[in-house]
Amino acid sequence: MSNDTDTDDVSPESAEHDPGEGADVPADEEEGVARGPDETREPDDAPNPDERPRAEASDAEAEEDPLADLGSEVDAEIVDDSEEDNLLGGLQIESTEDIDVPDKLVDQVIGQDDARDIVKKAAKQRRHVMMIGTPGTGKSMLAKAMSELLPKEDLQDVLVYHNPDDGNEPKVRTVPAGKGEQIVEAHKDEARKKNRMRSFLMWIIIAIVLGYTLLSPASILLGILAAGVVYLAFRYSNRGSDAMIPNLIVNAADESTAPFEDATGAHAGALLGDVRHDPFQSGGMETPSHDRVEPGAIHKANKGVLFVDEINTLDIRSQQKLMTAIQEGEFAITGQSERSSGAMVQTEPVPCDFIMIAAGNLDAMENMHPALRSRIKGYGYEVYMDDTIEDTPEMRRKYARFIAQEVEKDGRLPHYTPEAIEEVILEAKRRAGRKEHLTLKLRDLGGLVRVAGDIARAEDAEFTTRDHVLQAKRRSRSIEQQLADDYIERRKDYELTVNKGDVVGRVNGLAVMGEDSGIVLPVMAEVTPSQGPGQVIATGQLQEMAEEAVQNVSAIIKKFSDEDISEKDVHIQFVQAGEGGVDGDSASITVATAVVSALEDAPVRQDLAMTGSLSVRGDVLPVGGVTHKIEAAAKAGLDTVIIPAANEQDVMIEEEYEEQVEIVPVTHISEVLEVALAGETEKDGLVDRIKSITGSALERQVGRGSPSPQ
Repeated sequence: MSNDTDTDDVSPESAEHDPGEGADVPADEEEGVARGPDETREPDDAPNPDERPRAEASDAEAEEDPLADLGSEVDAEIVDDSEEDNLLGGLQIESTEDIDVPDKLVDQVIGQDDARDIVKKAAKQRRHVMMIGTPGTGKSMLAKAMSELLPKEDLQDVLVYHNPDDGNEPKVRTVPAGKGEQIVEAHKDEARKKNRMRSFLMWIIIAIVLGYTLLSPASILLGILAAGVVYLAFRYSNRGSDAMIPNLIVNAADESTAPFEDATGAHAGALLGDVRHDPFQSGGMETPSHDRVEPGAIHKANKGVLFVDEINTLDIRSQQKLMTAIQEGEFAITGQSERSSGAMVQTEPVPCDFIMIAAGNLDAMENMHPALRSRIKGYGYEVYMDDTIEDTPEMRRKYARFIAQEVEKDGRLPHYTPEAIEEVILEAKRRAGRKEHLTLKLRDLGGLVRVAGDIARAEDAEFTTRDHVLQAKRRSRSIEQQLADDYIERRKDYELTVNKGDVVGRVNGLAVMGEDSGIVLPVMAEVTPSQGPGQVIATGQLQEMAEEAVQNVSAIIKKFSDEDISEKDVHIQFVQAGEGGVDGDSASITVATAVVSALEDAPVRQDLAMTGSLSVRGDVLPVGGVTHKIEAAAKAGLDTVIIPAANEQDVMIEEEYEEQVEIVPVTHISEVLEVALAGETEKDGLVDRIKSITGSALERQVGRGSPSPQ
């Protein structure tokens, strides 16, 4: 289809019957825009599967590429290098009001430099993109940013016309953006003129019929009936002229940027278009089929961006049809329900030349149609969204700008003081779970910014201060954190938390609920004679990873124990693990300590808690969530927490807990037992025996190990 249409001549007089098309079409559509049933696309408009969705740029355009200079710098004064290490990265500001917020959305994206560069390239070359990563890391923001980068001058209006040859096959025409409204108005004016002429003629005929009846010996009743027939005949013909008015299904006249359509979770009709059901299908009361056509998100996104988050939630048939739309660049609209009269209607192909941005978590790729993924990958990019980013002065300045962006977007929050900005950046470091990193889950962090601003606004404060941020941190706890805190308090009420004395076979383990909530999870072990081959029996709704961890522990026990446990059963209980059960292997050293304590009858300190994974050779491996686990131990009144040495760099606990607990990093199970077991004689003998087995491997190497898995 050509868009070289004259946009000036849309007068009602020009909207005459086109004998070649058999329908009322304004003359301004005749040149390259109108498309009949037997017409084909212009060669230069036809989509080429081997080249779509690629757009070549000239050398001059490359030299003046508007996407090349999309920077992400903070326009604020920077102090000397010696102060760039402070929490503001050297910014000299009175409040976030002094920080300039970029106009373009792509410049407001924080931290996702690789994804940002890919989006810029994809917008320039019209490539599809699949973004995979944790929720809240900027996938939808990048998708919206792409729509701002696409050219607006390519936008089109789409009209659907009545087909006089077959009412169930409406015709489709595209015109430049803004032209569709003019065409519809021209048809409406023409229809109004025809209706006025018909009405005038109708009343003249009715007057003649009634006059003749009154002046002649004919029956008056017969004359009234004749007048009624004339009235109904003209009214019926008026409906026919109204049916010639096209249906403007895509109107891009008021669009300031290329369209952005979010089709996340859309059903088939909303995604692919639909035709409404008409209960009156005869007798002149029916609605013309072209008037019942509804566009789908793929059609509204023509020349723009179609964003589908959680792509795996789309049913397979919708994914297959979406793949066809991507390949062909056009997709006919038909009724989606077989029981609807719309199922009999199918339009000509409707343009849907969009850029597809599919998003989701890691599991999104499992249920995604492989052919659809191949289509996106073959004509575009795949990118994984980072969860954290290295903590540098530049990134701290960008986080300060992020706060300024959130304040400006909301429009009602007081600006942040430098101290308040520093507290938010500290929280970003804490939530990262890794030393020298900042979290990129900015949606959650933005929630904290807004809560703190709401508190300041409720107090009529001029600025949001550090105290407001501290209050917000307490108020904006996640559901999991609230449940965990309530869980800890309830255990105290029922004296289920033991934080004093020494007990054989009982160890305070640590676990996480959700992503940011720690809990104390006691583990108990008991060794009993077996009536058959000895086995390890674990209870507490263990999931797969936890079951494997228990099996690994049994290998260590067999190696380090002097006793023959082949004729004994080892019972392990995760006390009150909850409905979700236990997943992961972070309780491995807890289980091992409890079993060793039960086998050797050596008591364990109850003022101590621990977390850590365990290899079959006894090495303590890093785990996730150590910060939240340590804080949970402090809330429960425990004095000491054992963590993997490799996780020592990840500890970012709140100041209020720093003095409450002692953190002991360990690298091997022997070090765990040395700290956890009470009774020097029994403990020394057991630890010496383990050391004699493993030799020099037990030399303490604080900080050694692989990086944290978070």
